[in-house]
Amino acid sequence: MSHEMSEGAREFRAARDLLLQHREDQETAHREFTWPRPERFNWALDHFDLVAATRPDRTALWLVEEDGTEAHHTYRQLSERSNQVANWLIGQGVHPGDRIMLMLGNQVELWETLLAAIKLGAVITPTATNLSEGDLVDRLDRGDIAHVICSPAETARFANLDGHWTRICVGYMDGWLSYPDSEHSGLEFTQPRHTEPDDPLLLYFTSGTTARPKLVTHTQSSYPVGHLSTMYWLGVRPGDVHLNVSAPGWAKHAYSSVFAPWNAEATVLVLNQERFDPAALLDAVVRCGVRTLCAPPTAWRMLLQADPGAWEVGLREAVSAGEPLNPEIVDRIRDAWGITVRDGFGQTETTLLVGNGPGQEVVPGSMGRPMPGYDIVLVDPETEEPADTGEICVDLADEPVGAMRGYSDNPERTREATRRGLYRTGDIAMRDSRGYITYIGRSDDVFKASDYRISPFELESVLIEHEYVAEAAVVPSPDPLRMSVAKAYVSLAEGAAPDADTARALLEYVRDRLSPYKRVRRLEFTALPKTASGKIRRVQLRQAEAERGTVTDGTRNPREFWEEDLPGLKD
Repeated sequence: MSHEMSEGAREFRAARDLLLQHREDQETAHREFTWPRPERFNWALDHFDLVAATRPDRTALWLVEEDGTEAHHTYRQLSERSNQVANWLIGQGVHPGDRIMLMLGNQVELWETLLAAIKLGAVITPTATNLSEGDLVDRLDRGDIAHVICSPAETARFANLDGHWTRICVGYMDGWLSYPDSEHSGLEFTQPRHTEPDDPLLLYFTSGTTARPKLVTHTQSSYPVGHLSTMYWLGVRPGDVHLNVSAPGWAKHAYSSVFAPWNAEATVLVLNQERFDPAALLDAVVRCGVRTLCAPPTAWRMLLQADPGAWEVGLREAVSAGEPLNPEIVDRIRDAWGITVRDGFGQTETTLLVGNGPGQEVVPGSMGRPMPGYDIVLVDPETEEPADTGEICVDLADEPVGAMRGYSDNPERTREATRRGLYRTGDIAMRDSRGYITYIGRSDDVFKASDYRISPFELESVLIEHEYVAEAAVVPSPDPLRMSVAKAYVSLAEGAAPDADTARALLEYVRDRLSPYKRVRRLEFTALPKTASGKIRRVQLRQAEAERGTVTDGTRNPREFWEEDLPGLKD
Protein backbone atom coordinates (compact mmCIF):
# COMPACT_ATOMS: atom_id res chain seq x y z
CA MET A 1 0.00 0.00 0.00
CA SER A 2 1.51 3.34 -1.05
CA HIS A 3 2.38 5.98 1.55
CA GLU A 4 2.71 8.66 -1.12
CA MET A 5 0.37 11.62 -0.72
CA SER A 6 -1.26 12.86 -3.92
CA GLU A 7 -1.50 16.55 -4.73
CA GLY A 8 -5.27 16.35 -4.23
CA ALA A 9 -4.81 14.76 -0.81
CA ARG A 10 -2.37 17.52 0.16
CA GLU A 11 -4.91 20.19 -0.74
CA PHE A 12 -7.70 18.37 1.10
CA ARG A 13 -5.56 17.83 4.21
CA ALA A 14 -4.49 21.47 4.33
CA ALA A 15 -8.13 22.62 4.37
CA ARG A 16 -9.03 19.97 6.93
CA ASP A 17 -6.11 20.86 9.20
CA LEU A 18 -7.02 24.55 9.14
CA LEU A 19 -10.45 23.65 10.54
CA LEU A 20 -8.90 21.45 13.21
CA GLN A 21 -6.49 24.25 14.12
CA HIS A 22 -9.34 26.78 14.58
CA ARG A 23 -11.80 24.27 16.01
CA GLU A 24 -12.92 26.60 18.81
CA ASP A 25 -12.79 29.87 16.89
CA GLN A 26 -15.71 29.82 14.47
CA GLU A 27 -15.23 33.38 13.24
CA THR A 28 -11.61 32.78 12.25
CA ALA A 29 -12.41 29.39 10.73
CA HIS A 30 -15.22 30.92 8.67
CA ARG A 31 -13.02 33.79 7.53
CA GLU A 32 -9.93 31.76 6.60
CA PHE A 33 -11.36 28.50 5.28
CA THR A 34 -11.66 28.01 1.54
CA TRP A 35 -12.99 24.85 -0.07
CA PRO A 36 -10.33 22.54 -1.49
CA ARG A 37 -10.99 21.94 -5.18
CA PRO A 38 -8.36 19.45 -6.38
CA GLU A 39 -8.62 18.49 -10.04
CA ARG A 40 -7.75 14.89 -9.27
CA PHE A 41 -8.98 13.56 -5.94
CA ASN A 42 -10.79 10.37 -5.10
CA TRP A 43 -11.66 10.57 -1.40
CA ALA A 44 -11.53 6.81 -0.79
CA LEU A 45 -8.25 6.27 -2.64
CA ASP A 46 -6.47 9.53 -1.81
CA HIS A 47 -7.70 10.16 1.75
CA PHE A 48 -9.11 7.00 3.32
CA ASP A 49 -6.43 4.70 1.91
CA LEU A 50 -3.75 7.17 3.02
CA VAL A 51 -5.06 6.98 6.59
CA ALA A 52 -5.00 3.19 6.19
CA ALA A 53 -1.34 3.39 5.16
CA THR A 54 -0.27 5.76 7.92
CA ARG A 55 -2.56 4.55 10.74
CA PRO A 56 -3.29 0.98 9.66
CA ASP A 57 -4.33 -0.33 13.06
CA ARG A 58 -6.63 2.54 14.07
CA THR A 59 -10.24 1.39 14.32
CA ALA A 60 -12.31 3.00 11.58
CA LEU A 61 -15.59 1.24 12.39
CA TRP A 62 -16.69 -0.26 15.72
CA LEU A 63 -19.96 -2.17 15.60
CA VAL A 64 -21.67 -3.07 18.88
CA GLU A 65 -24.64 -5.42 18.62
CA GLU A 66 -27.64 -5.66 20.91
CA ASP A 67 -26.51 -9.05 22.25
CA GLY A 68 -23.20 -7.54 23.37
CA THR A 69 -21.06 -8.90 20.54
CA GLU A 70 -18.88 -6.37 18.77
CA ALA A 71 -16.45 -6.06 15.89
CA HIS A 72 -13.57 -3.68 15.23
CA HIS A 73 -12.63 -2.90 11.64
CA THR A 74 -9.39 -0.99 11.14
CA TYR A 75 -8.68 1.55 8.43
CA ARG A 76 -6.38 -0.98 6.73
CA GLN A 77 -9.01 -3.74 6.84
CA LEU A 78 -11.70 -1.52 5.32
CA SER A 79 -9.25 -0.21 2.72
CA GLU A 80 -8.37 -3.75 1.60
CA ARG A 81 -11.94 -5.07 1.79
CA SER A 82 -13.28 -2.15 -0.26
CA ASN A 83 -10.60 -2.90 -2.88
CA GLN A 84 -11.83 -6.49 -3.01
CA VAL A 85 -15.47 -5.43 -3.21
CA ALA A 86 -14.71 -2.92 -5.98
CA ASN A 87 -12.84 -5.60 -7.97
CA TRP A 88 -15.65 -8.09 -7.43
CA LEU A 89 -18.40 -5.62 -8.39
CA ILE A 90 -16.60 -4.87 -11.66
CA GLY A 91 -16.56 -8.62 -12.28
CA GLN A 92 -20.35 -8.73 -11.77
CA GLY A 93 -20.88 -6.10 -14.44
CA VAL A 94 -20.93 -2.93 -12.33
CA HIS A 95 -19.56 -0.04 -14.39
CA PRO A 96 -18.57 3.51 -13.42
CA GLY A 97 -21.74 5.60 -13.37
CA ASP A 98 -24.04 2.62 -12.70
CA ARG A 99 -26.61 3.18 -9.97
CA ILE A 100 -26.62 0.78 -7.03
CA MET A 101 -29.48 0.61 -4.54
CA LEU A 102 -27.86 -0.09 -1.16
CA MET A 103 -30.46 -1.40 1.29
CA LEU A 104 -28.50 -2.49 4.35
CA GLY A 105 -28.64 -1.92 8.08
CA ASN A 106 -25.67 -0.86 10.19
CA GLN A 107 -23.38 -3.69 9.05
CA VAL A 108 -19.81 -3.58 7.83
CA GLU A 109 -20.82 -4.35 4.23
CA LEU A 110 -22.54 -0.96 4.02
CA TRP A 111 -19.27 0.90 4.63
CA GLU A 112 -17.27 -1.51 2.45
CA THR A 113 -19.66 -1.00 -0.47
CA LEU A 114 -19.72 2.78 -0.14
CA LEU A 115 -15.91 2.95 -0.19
CA ALA A 116 -15.83 0.53 -3.13
CA ALA A 117 -18.34 2.64 -5.07
CA ILE A 118 -16.29 5.79 -4.52
CA LYS A 119 -13.17 4.01 -5.78
CA LEU A 120 -14.73 2.60 -8.95
CA GLY A 121 -17.02 5.57 -9.70
CA ALA A 122 -20.39 3.87 -9.21
CA VAL A 123 -23.39 5.77 -7.84
CA ILE A 124 -25.00 4.68 -4.55
CA THR A 125 -28.68 5.19 -3.70
CA PRO A 126 -28.83 4.67 0.09
CA THR A 127 -32.18 3.10 0.92
CA ALA A 128 -33.81 2.59 4.32
CA THR A 129 -35.02 -0.91 5.12
CA ASN A 130 -38.40 0.31 6.42
CA LEU A 131 -39.77 1.63 3.11
CA SER A 132 -43.21 0.63 1.85
CA GLU A 133 -43.42 -1.37 -1.38
CA GLY A 134 -44.69 1.74 -3.19
CA ASP A 135 -41.67 3.75 -2.02
CA LEU A 136 -39.36 0.93 -3.10
CA VAL A 137 -40.87 0.73 -6.58
CA ASP A 138 -40.64 4.53 -6.91
CA ARG A 139 -36.96 4.47 -6.00
CA LEU A 140 -36.11 1.63 -8.37
CA ASP A 141 -37.94 3.40 -11.19
CA ARG A 142 -37.01 7.05 -10.71
CA GLY A 143 -33.54 6.12 -9.48
CA ASP A 144 -32.87 4.18 -12.70
CA ILE A 145 -31.33 1.43 -10.56
CA ALA A 146 -29.01 -1.07 -12.27
CA HIS A 147 -27.96 -3.13 -9.23
CA VAL A 148 -29.46 -3.94 -5.82
CA ILE A 149 -27.43 -4.91 -2.74
CA CYS A 150 -29.40 -6.03 0.30
CA SER A 151 -29.41 -8.50 3.19
CA PRO A 152 -31.05 -11.96 2.98
CA ALA A 153 -33.99 -10.67 5.06
CA GLU A 154 -34.79 -8.02 2.44
CA THR A 155 -34.59 -10.21 -0.69
CA ALA A 156 -38.25 -11.26 -0.42
CA ARG A 157 -39.30 -7.63 -0.93
CA PHE A 158 -37.92 -7.75 -4.48
CA ALA A 159 -39.44 -11.14 -5.39
CA ASN A 160 -42.49 -9.71 -7.16
CA LEU A 161 -40.86 -6.57 -8.55
CA ASP A 162 -39.98 -6.37 -12.21
CA GLY A 163 -36.60 -5.04 -13.20
CA HIS A 164 -33.37 -5.87 -14.98
CA TRP A 165 -31.17 -4.98 -12.02
CA THR A 166 -28.42 -7.24 -10.76
CA ARG A 167 -29.43 -8.90 -7.49
CA ILE A 168 -26.63 -9.03 -4.90
CA CYS A 169 -27.22 -10.50 -1.45
CA VAL A 170 -25.00 -9.90 1.57
CA GLY A 171 -25.28 -13.59 2.40
CA TYR A 172 -26.52 -16.56 0.41
CA MET A 173 -29.89 -16.66 -1.34
CA ASP A 174 -31.10 -18.60 -4.41
CA GLY A 175 -31.20 -16.40 -7.48
CA TRP A 176 -28.93 -13.76 -5.97
CA LEU A 177 -25.20 -13.17 -6.39
CA SER A 178 -23.36 -13.76 -3.11
CA TYR A 179 -21.46 -10.75 -1.78
CA PRO A 180 -19.23 -12.95 0.45
CA ASP A 181 -17.61 -14.22 -2.77
CA SER A 182 -15.87 -10.83 -2.95
CA GLU A 183 -13.46 -12.13 -0.28
CA HIS A 184 -11.68 -14.10 -3.05
CA SER A 185 -10.97 -10.97 -5.11
CA GLY A 186 -7.61 -9.22 -5.30
CA LEU A 187 -6.45 -6.86 -2.56
CA GLU A 188 -5.02 -4.33 -5.02
CA PHE A 189 -7.40 -2.11 -6.96
CA THR A 190 -6.85 -0.13 -10.15
CA GLN A 191 -9.55 2.28 -11.28
CA PRO A 192 -11.24 1.40 -14.58
CA ARG A 193 -11.16 5.13 -15.24
CA HIS A 194 -10.28 8.21 -13.18
CA THR A 195 -13.18 9.72 -11.29
CA GLU A 196 -13.81 13.44 -11.71
CA PRO A 197 -14.83 15.72 -8.81
CA ASP A 198 -18.21 16.38 -10.44
CA ASP A 199 -19.00 12.72 -11.18
CA PRO A 200 -22.20 11.65 -9.41
CA LEU A 201 -21.63 9.54 -6.27
CA LEU A 202 -24.79 9.60 -4.14
CA LEU A 203 -28.41 9.73 -5.21
CA TYR A 204 -30.61 10.50 -2.20
CA PHE A 205 -34.36 10.46 -1.96
CA THR A 206 -35.37 13.12 0.57
CA SER A 207 -37.70 12.25 3.44
CA GLY A 208 -40.70 13.85 1.69
CA THR A 209 -42.27 15.76 4.58
CA THR A 210 -44.31 18.03 2.29
CA ALA A 211 -44.42 16.28 -1.10
CA ARG A 212 -43.12 13.34 -3.09
CA PRO A 213 -39.45 12.69 -2.17
CA LYS A 214 -37.00 14.72 -4.23
CA LEU A 215 -34.07 12.98 -5.91
CA VAL A 216 -30.85 14.73 -4.85
CA THR A 217 -27.51 14.18 -6.62
CA HIS A 218 -24.22 14.53 -4.76
CA THR A 219 -20.85 14.16 -6.40
CA GLN A 220 -17.44 12.63 -5.72
CA SER A 221 -16.60 15.90 -3.95
CA SER A 222 -19.84 17.42 -2.61
CA TYR A 223 -20.35 14.94 0.24
CA PRO A 224 -16.85 13.52 0.91
CA VAL A 225 -15.16 16.93 0.76
CA GLY A 226 -18.26 18.98 1.61
CA HIS A 227 -18.56 17.28 4.99
CA LEU A 228 -15.52 19.19 6.19
CA SER A 229 -18.14 21.68 7.39
CA THR A 230 -19.88 18.88 9.30
CA MET A 231 -16.59 17.68 10.77
CA TYR A 232 -15.99 21.19 12.06
CA TRP A 233 -19.40 21.39 13.69
CA LEU A 234 -19.15 17.97 15.32
CA GLY A 235 -15.86 18.98 16.92
CA VAL A 236 -14.50 15.50 16.19
CA ARG A 237 -10.71 15.16 16.31
CA PRO A 238 -8.24 12.53 15.06
CA GLY A 239 -8.46 9.39 17.18
CA ASP A 240 -11.82 10.28 18.78
CA VAL A 241 -14.55 7.68 19.20
CA HIS A 242 -17.65 9.24 17.61
CA LEU A 243 -21.17 7.90 18.12
CA ASN A 244 -24.02 8.95 15.85
CA VAL A 245 -27.65 7.92 16.42
CA SER A 246 -29.00 7.57 12.88
CA ALA A 247 -30.49 4.93 10.61
CA PRO A 248 -28.84 4.03 7.30
CA GLY A 249 -30.57 5.16 4.13
CA TRP A 250 -30.80 8.85 5.02
CA ALA A 251 -28.32 11.67 4.50
CA LYS A 252 -27.74 12.14 8.24
CA HIS A 253 -26.05 8.72 8.28
CA ALA A 254 -23.54 9.85 5.64
CA TYR A 255 -23.07 13.12 7.53
CA SER A 256 -22.10 11.68 10.86
CA SER A 257 -21.44 7.95 10.46
CA VAL A 258 -19.19 8.14 7.40
CA PHE A 259 -17.67 11.28 5.97
CA ALA A 260 -17.33 13.79 8.82
CA PRO A 261 -15.66 11.45 11.35
CA TRP A 262 -13.48 9.76 8.71
CA ASN A 263 -12.40 13.18 7.42
CA ALA A 264 -11.00 13.65 10.93
CA GLU A 265 -9.41 10.16 11.05
CA ALA A 266 -11.69 9.22 13.92
CA THR A 267 -13.46 5.98 14.90
CA VAL A 268 -17.14 5.57 13.94
CA LEU A 269 -18.97 3.74 16.73
CA VAL A 270 -22.33 2.18 15.86
CA LEU A 271 -24.70 0.84 18.50
CA ASN A 272 -27.27 -1.41 16.87
CA GLN A 273 -30.61 -1.33 18.71
CA GLU A 274 -33.96 -2.73 17.59
CA ARG A 275 -35.62 -0.11 19.78
CA PHE A 276 -33.82 2.91 21.16
CA ASP A 277 -32.62 2.07 24.67
CA PRO A 278 -31.24 5.17 26.47
CA ALA A 279 -29.59 3.18 29.28
CA ALA A 280 -27.81 0.85 26.86
CA LEU A 281 -26.64 3.81 24.80
CA LEU A 282 -25.26 5.59 27.87
CA ASP A 283 -23.56 2.37 29.00
CA ALA A 284 -21.85 2.24 25.58
CA VAL A 285 -20.86 5.92 25.75
CA VAL A 286 -19.05 5.19 29.03
CA ARG A 287 -17.59 1.76 28.17
CA CYS A 288 -16.40 2.66 24.67
CA GLY A 289 -14.90 6.01 25.62
CA VAL A 290 -17.12 8.08 23.33
CA ARG A 291 -15.82 11.64 22.96
CA THR A 292 -18.35 13.07 20.50
CA LEU A 293 -22.05 12.21 20.41
CA CYS A 294 -24.57 13.20 17.73
CA ALA A 295 -28.29 12.47 18.14
CA PRO A 296 -31.63 13.95 17.06
CA PRO A 297 -33.80 15.86 19.56
CA THR A 298 -36.11 12.85 19.98
CA ALA A 299 -33.18 10.73 21.17
CA TRP A 300 -32.00 13.52 23.50
CA ARG A 301 -35.49 13.71 25.03
CA MET A 302 -35.45 9.96 25.64
CA LEU A 303 -31.98 10.19 27.19
CA LEU A 304 -33.33 12.75 29.65
CA GLN A 305 -35.91 10.24 30.84
CA ALA A 306 -33.09 7.86 31.82
CA ASP A 307 -31.53 10.29 34.36
CA PRO A 308 -28.32 10.92 32.35
CA GLY A 309 -26.51 12.35 35.38
CA ALA A 310 -26.25 8.79 36.73
CA TRP A 311 -23.63 8.01 34.05
CA GLU A 312 -20.05 9.33 34.25
CA VAL A 313 -19.63 10.12 30.58
CA GLY A 314 -16.34 11.22 29.07
CA LEU A 315 -17.93 13.29 26.33
CA ARG A 316 -16.17 16.40 25.07
CA GLU A 317 -18.80 17.31 22.45
CA ALA A 318 -22.55 16.71 22.11
CA VAL A 319 -24.58 17.86 19.13
CA SER A 320 -28.12 17.59 17.77
CA ALA A 321 -29.55 17.82 14.27
CA GLY A 322 -32.45 16.60 12.16
CA GLU A 323 -35.02 18.85 13.81
CA PRO A 324 -34.65 22.05 15.85
CA LEU A 325 -33.37 21.59 19.39
CA ASN A 326 -35.43 22.75 22.36
CA PRO A 327 -33.60 24.92 24.94
CA GLU A 328 -34.90 22.73 27.77
CA ILE A 329 -32.83 19.79 26.50
CA VAL A 330 -29.69 21.94 26.48
CA ASP A 331 -30.29 23.08 30.08
CA ARG A 332 -30.95 19.62 31.45
CA ILE A 333 -27.98 17.94 29.74
CA ARG A 334 -25.74 20.77 30.95
CA ASP A 335 -26.99 20.16 34.49
CA ALA A 336 -26.29 16.42 34.13
CA TRP A 337 -22.90 16.44 32.39
CA GLY A 338 -21.59 19.99 32.39
CA ILE A 339 -21.44 20.15 28.58
CA THR A 340 -23.59 22.06 26.10
CA VAL A 341 -25.56 20.24 23.41
CA ARG A 342 -24.95 22.25 20.25
CA ASP A 343 -27.59 22.54 17.54
CA GLY A 344 -26.89 22.41 13.81
CA PHE A 345 -28.81 22.73 10.55
CA GLY A 346 -28.24 21.02 7.23
CA GLN A 347 -30.24 19.25 4.55
CA THR A 348 -29.97 16.28 2.24
CA GLU A 349 -29.15 18.85 -0.47
CA THR A 350 -26.16 20.21 1.47
CA THR A 351 -23.70 19.45 4.22
CA LEU A 352 -23.91 21.20 7.62
CA LEU A 353 -24.83 24.84 6.84
CA VAL A 354 -25.44 26.52 10.19
CA GLY A 355 -24.37 25.46 13.64
CA ASN A 356 -23.05 26.27 17.06
CA GLY A 357 -19.38 25.36 16.65
CA PRO A 358 -17.36 23.81 19.47
CA GLY A 359 -16.31 26.22 22.19
CA GLN A 360 -18.70 28.96 21.02
CA GLU A 361 -21.23 30.84 23.11
CA VAL A 362 -24.64 29.27 22.55
CA VAL A 363 -27.63 31.59 22.38
CA PRO A 364 -30.65 29.71 23.79
CA GLY A 365 -32.96 28.61 20.98
CA SER A 366 -30.52 29.57 18.22
CA MET A 367 -29.02 27.00 15.87
CA GLY A 368 -25.85 29.09 15.56
CA ARG A 369 -23.96 30.80 12.77
CA PRO A 370 -22.86 29.85 9.24
CA MET A 371 -20.35 27.04 9.00
CA PRO A 372 -16.95 27.52 7.37
CA GLY A 373 -17.36 27.42 3.60
CA TYR A 374 -20.91 28.79 3.54
CA ASP A 375 -22.35 32.29 3.21
CA ILE A 376 -25.95 32.27 4.41
CA VAL A 377 -28.48 34.87 3.28
CA LEU A 378 -31.99 35.31 4.72
CA VAL A 379 -34.39 36.39 1.98
CA ASP A 380 -37.86 37.83 2.45
CA PRO A 381 -40.12 35.37 0.55
CA GLU A 382 -42.32 38.19 -0.75
CA THR A 383 -39.82 40.89 -1.72
CA GLU A 384 -36.85 38.59 -2.52
CA GLU A 385 -34.68 41.08 -0.63
CA PRO A 386 -32.23 40.22 2.17
CA ALA A 387 -33.95 40.50 5.55
CA ASP A 388 -33.48 39.80 9.25
CA THR A 389 -36.28 37.24 8.97
CA GLY A 390 -36.65 35.15 5.84
CA GLU A 391 -35.89 31.98 3.97
CA ILE A 392 -32.50 30.44 4.71
CA CYS A 393 -30.53 30.59 1.46
CA VAL A 394 -27.01 29.55 0.50
CA ASP A 395 -25.09 32.05 -1.59
CA LEU A 396 -23.84 30.05 -4.58
CA ALA A 397 -21.54 32.79 -5.92
CA ASP A 398 -18.40 30.98 -4.69
CA GLU A 399 -19.80 27.54 -5.56
CA PRO A 400 -19.65 25.96 -2.11
CA VAL A 401 -18.47 22.38 -2.54
CA GLY A 402 -21.02 20.88 -0.14
CA ALA A 403 -24.07 21.97 -2.17
CA MET A 404 -25.84 19.37 -4.31
CA ARG A 405 -25.44 19.14 -8.05
CA GLY A 406 -29.23 19.27 -8.40
CA TYR A 407 -32.42 17.20 -8.50
CA SER A 408 -31.51 14.49 -10.97
CA ASP A 409 -34.96 13.89 -12.43
CA ASN A 410 -36.26 17.45 -12.33
CA PRO A 411 -34.12 20.20 -13.93
CA GLU A 412 -36.99 22.68 -13.55
CA ARG A 413 -37.10 22.12 -9.80
CA THR A 414 -33.32 22.55 -9.67
CA ARG A 415 -33.60 25.89 -11.48
CA GLU A 416 -36.36 27.03 -9.12
CA ALA A 417 -34.40 26.01 -6.02
CA THR A 418 -31.25 27.82 -7.21
CA ARG A 419 -32.65 30.90 -8.92
CA ARG A 420 -30.81 34.24 -8.62
CA GLY A 421 -27.65 32.50 -7.44
CA LEU A 422 -29.13 31.24 -4.17
CA TYR A 423 -29.95 27.72 -3.06
CA ARG A 424 -33.29 28.06 -1.28
CA THR A 425 -33.74 25.67 1.64
CA GLY A 426 -37.47 26.23 2.14
CA ASP A 427 -36.84 26.96 5.83
CA ILE A 428 -37.57 30.26 7.57
CA ALA A 429 -35.32 31.76 10.25
CA MET A 430 -34.38 35.05 11.89
CA ARG A 431 -30.89 36.48 12.43
CA ASP A 432 -29.92 38.69 15.37
CA SER A 433 -27.41 41.53 15.45
CA ARG A 434 -24.56 39.13 16.30
CA GLY A 435 -25.26 36.85 13.36
CA TYR A 436 -26.94 34.05 15.33
CA ILE A 437 -29.71 32.35 13.34
CA THR A 438 -32.87 31.03 15.00
CA TYR A 439 -35.11 28.55 13.21
CA ILE A 440 -38.78 29.42 12.74
CA GLY A 441 -40.11 26.61 10.54
CA ARG A 442 -40.58 25.24 7.05
CA SER A 443 -41.94 27.94 4.80
CA ASP A 444 -44.83 25.56 4.09
CA ASP A 445 -45.55 25.20 7.83
CA VAL A 446 -45.49 28.87 8.95
CA PHE A 447 -49.02 30.30 8.94
CA LYS A 448 -51.01 33.38 9.91
CA ALA A 449 -53.56 33.64 12.71
CA SER A 450 -55.30 37.00 13.25
CA ASP A 451 -52.70 38.39 10.80
CA TYR A 452 -49.78 37.29 13.02
CA ARG A 453 -47.15 34.93 11.61
CA ILE A 454 -47.04 31.75 13.69
CA SER A 455 -44.05 29.42 13.91
CA PRO A 456 -45.29 25.89 14.64
CA PHE A 457 -41.88 24.98 16.03
CA GLU A 458 -42.08 27.67 18.72
CA LEU A 459 -45.44 26.40 19.95
CA GLU A 460 -44.39 22.76 19.71
CA SER A 461 -41.26 23.52 21.73
CA VAL A 462 -43.39 24.74 24.62
CA LEU A 463 -45.83 21.83 24.40
CA ILE A 464 -43.21 19.07 24.48
CA GLU A 465 -41.73 20.49 27.67
CA HIS A 466 -44.88 19.26 29.43
CA GLU A 467 -44.58 15.81 30.98
CA TYR A 468 -47.81 14.62 29.33
CA VAL A 469 -46.52 15.24 25.78
CA ALA A 470 -44.37 12.82 23.79
CA GLU A 471 -44.64 14.65 20.45
CA ALA A 472 -46.65 17.52 19.01
CA ALA A 473 -47.39 19.09 15.63
CA VAL A 474 -49.05 22.50 15.29
CA VAL A 475 -51.03 23.44 12.17
CA PRO A 476 -53.61 26.12 11.24
CA SER A 477 -57.25 25.24 11.84
CA PRO A 478 -59.88 27.32 9.96
CA ASP A 479 -61.73 29.80 12.18
CA PRO A 480 -64.52 32.23 11.20
CA LEU A 481 -63.17 35.10 13.34
CA ARG A 482 -59.38 34.81 13.04
CA MET A 483 -59.18 33.08 9.61
CA SER A 484 -57.19 30.36 11.36
CA VAL A 485 -56.05 29.44 14.86
CA ALA A 486 -53.24 27.23 16.11
CA LYS A 487 -54.25 23.63 16.62
CA ALA A 488 -51.93 21.05 18.18
CA TYR A 489 -52.03 17.39 17.32
CA VAL A 490 -50.52 15.69 20.37
CA SER A 491 -49.09 12.23 20.91
CA LEU A 492 -49.27 11.65 24.66
CA ALA A 493 -46.60 10.24 26.91
CA GLU A 494 -47.30 6.87 28.50
CA GLY A 495 -49.84 7.12 31.31
CA ALA A 496 -51.43 10.40 30.21
CA ALA A 497 -55.16 10.18 29.47
CA PRO A 498 -56.56 11.71 26.24
CA ASP A 499 -59.33 13.52 28.10
CA ALA A 500 -60.59 17.02 28.91
CA ASP A 501 -58.47 17.32 32.06
CA THR A 502 -55.28 16.67 30.09
CA ALA A 503 -56.39 19.08 27.36
CA ARG A 504 -57.05 21.79 29.96
CA ALA A 505 -53.64 21.23 31.59
CA LEU A 506 -51.84 21.55 28.26
CA LEU A 507 -53.76 24.59 27.03
CA GLU A 508 -53.15 26.34 30.36
CA TYR A 509 -49.46 25.42 30.24
CA VAL A 510 -49.05 26.98 26.79
CA ARG A 511 -51.20 30.02 27.65
CA ASP A 512 -48.93 30.83 30.60
CA ARG A 513 -45.79 30.73 28.47
CA LEU A 514 -46.71 32.37 25.17
CA SER A 515 -48.12 35.69 24.00
CA PRO A 516 -51.92 35.64 23.55
CA TYR A 517 -51.73 35.78 19.74
CA LYS A 518 -49.58 32.60 19.75
CA ARG A 519 -51.96 30.65 21.92
CA VAL A 520 -52.81 27.05 21.02
CA ARG A 521 -56.61 27.11 20.94
CA ARG A 522 -57.40 23.56 19.84
CA LEU A 523 -55.97 20.15 20.70
CA GLU A 524 -56.43 16.69 19.29
CA PHE A 525 -54.87 13.60 20.82
CA THR A 526 -53.68 11.17 18.13
CA ALA A 527 -50.71 9.32 16.66
CA LEU A 528 -48.75 11.61 14.35
CA PRO A 529 -48.24 10.72 10.65
CA LYS A 530 -44.55 10.34 9.77
CA THR A 531 -42.24 9.84 6.84
CA ALA A 532 -40.13 6.69 6.52
CA SER A 533 -37.25 8.63 8.11
CA GLY A 534 -39.37 9.46 11.17
CA LYS A 535 -40.14 13.12 10.46
CA ILE A 536 -43.64 14.40 11.20
CA ARG A 537 -45.77 15.02 8.08
CA ARG A 538 -47.48 18.27 9.09
CA VAL A 539 -48.70 18.62 5.50
CA GLN A 540 -51.07 15.69 6.10
CA LEU A 541 -52.48 17.33 9.22
CA ARG A 542 -52.82 20.71 7.47
CA GLN A 543 -54.71 19.08 4.64
CA ALA A 544 -57.05 17.35 7.08
CA GLU A 545 -57.86 20.70 8.73
CA ALA A 546 -58.29 22.50 5.40
CA GLU A 547 -60.60 19.80 4.04
CA ARG A 548 -62.65 19.89 7.21
CA GLY A 549 -63.10 23.64 6.83
CA THR A 550 -64.66 26.06 9.32
CA VAL A 551 -66.70 24.26 11.96
CA THR A 552 -69.71 26.26 13.17
CA ASP A 553 -72.03 23.53 14.45
CA GLY A 554 -69.93 22.44 17.43
CA THR A 555 -68.90 19.05 16.01
CA ARG A 556 -65.56 17.68 17.21
CA ASN A 557 -63.28 14.89 16.12
CA PRO A 558 -62.76 12.06 18.59
CA ARG A 559 -60.39 13.21 21.38
CA GLU A 560 -60.48 16.81 20.12
CA PHE A 561 -60.88 19.74 22.53
CA TRP A 562 -61.27 23.46 21.87
CA GLU A 563 -60.59 26.12 24.45
CA GLU A 564 -64.25 27.18 24.37
CA ASP A 565 -65.16 23.62 25.42
CA LEU A 566 -63.24 24.14 28.65
CA PRO A 567 -64.72 26.79 30.98
CA GLY A 568 -62.30 29.47 32.11
CA LEU A 569 -59.93 29.11 29.16
CA LYS A 570 -61.75 31.20 26.56
CA ASP A 571 -60.77 34.88 26.09
